[in-house]
Amino acid sequence: MSSSFATSSTRSAALPPPTRLFGAERLNSKGLDLSDPSALQRLLEALEGRAGECWESAPLLDVHGAAPPGPTHEVRSPANLTDIVGVARDASREEIRLAFDRSAEGYREWSHTPVQVRAAALERAADMLEMNPWPFYSLLVREAGKTLQDAIAEVREAIDFCRYYPARGRELLSEPAALPGPTGESNTLSLHGRGVFACISPWNFPLAIFAGQITAALTAGAAVVAKPAPETPLIAHEFTRLLHEAGVPRHVLQLAPASGQEFAAASFVHPALAGVAFTGSTATAKVINRALALRDGPIVPLIAETGGVNAMIVDSTALPEQVVDDVVTSAFGSAGQRCSALRVLYLQEEIADKVVELLIGAMRELKIGHPGRPETDVGPVISQRAKQMLERHIERMQREARLLHACSAGDATGHFVPPHLFELNALDQLDVEAFGPLLHVARYRSDELPAVFAAIARTGYGLTLGVHSRRRSFGDEVFRNTSAGNTYVNRNMIGAVVGVQPFGGSGLSGTGPKAGGPYYLLRFLTERTLTINTAAIGANVELLS
Repeated sequence: MSSSFATSSTRSAALPPPTRLFGAERLNSKGLDLSDPSALQRLLEALEGRAGECWESAPLLDVHGAAPPGPTHEVRSPANLTDIVGVARDASREEIRLAFDRSAEGYREWSHTPVQVRAAALERAADMLEMNPWPFYSLLVREAGKTLQDAIAEVREAIDFCRYYPARGRELLSEPAALPGPTGESNTLSLHGRGVFACISPWNFPLAIFAGQITAALTAGAAVVAKPAPETPLIAHEFTRLLHEAGVPRHVLQLAPASGQEFAAASFVHPALAGVAFTGSTATAKVINRALALRDGPIVPLIAETGGVNAMIVDSTALPEQVVDDVVTSAFGSAGQRCSALRVLYLQEEIADKVVELLIGAMRELKIGHPGRPETDVGPVISQRAKQMLERHIERMQREARLLHACSAGDATGHFVPPHLFELNALDQLDVEAFGPLLHVARYRSDELPAVFAAIARTGYGLTLGVHSRRRSFGDEVFRNTSAGNTYVNRNMIGAVVGVQPFGGSGLSGTGPKAGGPYYLLRFLTERTLTINTAAIGANVELLS
């Protein structure tokens, strides 16, 4: 019997292999197929081999002059509080100040290094990470509480950033752009790195976002003082070491783990600071913005990616089974700890009961447990503080909304918050971001769609939005009447791919430009024009050619 399915031997010549998905521009990152028993076994053996390893993290600084060191602390796994993943030392305020001093020197050297050389170092880092991802898989599972699939995806995203920004840099920075003008005059526009950037990354993507901020700045010719989240310093330490080994000079990229207060006190007033790239909470972004506004000297840019009260709108034509599959992934994947995660599900009343019934059934099948186990769907939240904040939100919703279903964490130890499903009493009842596996449902009638748009707008956020409908016109209507940075139709609304779905929002969700997009590098750059009177030598020689 002949098969209608294509095999590798019958692949159409028009379909590139996965690694060549992006053509000649860059290689696509490789992953692991966990449905392949041999690949899964290899991963589990690698994790088992590193299960008891205790990592060390310290500031990676290249500074002149002695400075008192900062404090040390243990890093414990959020999935198992008896698992000491490593010991980390913070940078002191004086060490951070000296790091900016030294980075100012590094910037002058790095900004004059040809973009091809800068790009090659980052591409070497991508190759090194792809060849040996195992330490990062282990750290992502143990330090950050990532499930196996999430760890694999995050390593791939970091690799993609290390290749995407160099590709963009070669396109933008190789040669000055010639501008039109009168005969006898030459006009060119060139782009240059701004200076020293403070890159402040979060714990929920401690490798991918950390890598994205840094590689963009380095590609642009800026120097970097990087501050990882206090919860995940070990991953940042290992990736910074990898970049140094790949050829990024130590005085161009320095790692300064510290509390937010200590880092801000030393960095935001430093005269060498030329910009801040920040991913984290909206509240923290506002604090940074105010601090930068008060500093003396030049006005510096803030690139902020923050949170969202993200919605999915489902109309009566949607396929309930597909909706539920995408809702579970969007709301409960990564234990809901994505800024893109689904928070409010708007269901048209005609199919609401059916979708809720299926959704509760799907939630009953979720496995909550240690993220290193292949069967785990939902791992821990990052800390006891995060758990307590979510528990307070659950208590509030139990008073102000209706609990439809709550999963059980079973005998899981660590910072576990089981997925919950609530039904709201009003379309605009939720106006705060509950950063965890908590989903809220609201029903609407067809004539209430404008009210749904208004409720979404009133939150002030504009990050991600999901749509489910079998009518293309419905998706178009939602897109026209909302302002989310990323809108996803008939699919899940997480897992933006570098260069494919540039990620970022507006309003309370950030400043832009979008990470992993063609305009992101521009924020790290300044523009300079050069005008030359070519006729001053006596004639316009171009007219003779």
